[in-house]
Amino acid sequence: MMTIEVGKNRLEALGDVEESADLIRYYCRQVEDNNGFSHEMERLSANEITRSVLRPHGVWAVISPFNFPMALAAGPAGAALAAGNTVVLKPSEQGTYTAVKLVECLRDAGIPADALHLLLGGDQVGNAVVEHPDVAGLTFTGSYQAGMSVYQRFSKRYPKPAICEMGGKNAAVVTAGADLDVAAAGISRSAFGFSGQKCSACSRVYVERTAYQGLVDRLVAKAGEVVVGDPTQRSVFMGPVIDEDAVARFTDAVDHARRVGKIAAGGELLRRSEGRADGHYVTPTVVTDLPPDDRLLTEELFVPLVAVVPVDSLDEAVIQANDTDFGLTAGIFAGQQWEIDAFLDRIEAGVVYVNRAAGATTGAWPGCSRSAAGRARAAPARPAAAATTCSSTCVSSPGRRSADDHDDHRTGHSHGTAGPDGP
Repeated sequence: MMTIEVGKNRLEALGDVEESADLIRYYCRQVEDNNGFSHEMERLSANEITRSVLRPHGVWAVISPFNFPMALAAGPAGAALAAGNTVVLKPSEQGTYTAVKLVECLRDAGIPADALHLLLGGDQVGNAVVEHPDVAGLTFTGSYQAGMSVYQRFSKRYPKPAICEMGGKNAAVVTAGADLDVAAAGISRSAFGFSGQKCSACSRVYVERTAYQGLVDRLVAKAGEVVVGDPTQRSVFMGPVIDEDAVARFTDAVDHARRVGKIAAGGELLRRSEGRADGHYVTPTVVTDLPPDDRLLTEELFVPLVAVVPVDSLDEAVIQANDTDFGLTAGIFAGQQWEIDAFLDRIEAGVVYVNRAAGATTGAWPGCSRSAAGRARAAPARPAAAATTCSSTCVSSPGRRSADDHDDHRTGHSHGTAGPDGP
């Protein structure tokens, strides 16, 4: 159903559903491990008993996106329900049927109908949820513009918790000593997975000059290997982009890149007459030779397009990677441990990965700067502002190919975290 509805390939759709179950288990475990968030505190005398008790907020709204129509509905809804809240779920119109199936599954599992409500519709319905005075807390996933509007409008009479995940312009850094085959595999999977329509997608690459051409050649080859077409077919990696607006963003970016830089691979629309089912098919695209301050290096496009930029040093690469209003994910492919350490110390991103052939990981799903407000993994009855940012890293040893690089390779390298929410 998800593959037909939003165009995810079979493996990514399966991963979306699996992540939904993982997130619900995580939140339930948090409640159990923390004794329902009721803890006895220190006593000033033997005659008193003092407890810390965290209680539900009440009605918690979840506004979920099309690109993870199950996981980013099930995760926040599961968190709110586990914390004792009731939930109003308003999914993206483009992910409606997946949301309906999620609600059916949760009700079959025993969630009372009065505890979980599904509201279908577009912006008018979403605005009504945001502005309703009885909604006590909210989780939103979407664009920066929409997220900031939600964040600013949600609390009117008094402060209310709003967790907003608002996208990224994610960079990868490649050093001269990196395994370029691993780097090309990780970057291409991140940039072209689900047609680049993921907040974690890699869209910028800063590579040391001596490795530049080798990496570009490998990325061009990887782009050429991607099978584009009907995502219900096993052989297809990249299905259609979500709608005509996405096609327009793609063609605009490609036209711009042709004028100011170079299209090294892709940049084409694929037509139904070429043997594909009806849909908005575009090719995975690699762009080079852009000006340093070009808009394709700053604007989130949500299409399968990655720009590659040569740099003279790791220091320059990290500076360029940090030169963004967003701060969701970032990765490095490097051959020396000191390079990895320097990157992890200086990079400004919520989720960080190292030498990961599987590409960007969503991990804890926190972000910096314009990418997020609140903590996306903090259950709604938890103190969500306990830290400024959190970094979850996927690390393989320098020079070692990280074969499968599943998410269970994550380690808890964290910056500025506090409490048991985890990385």
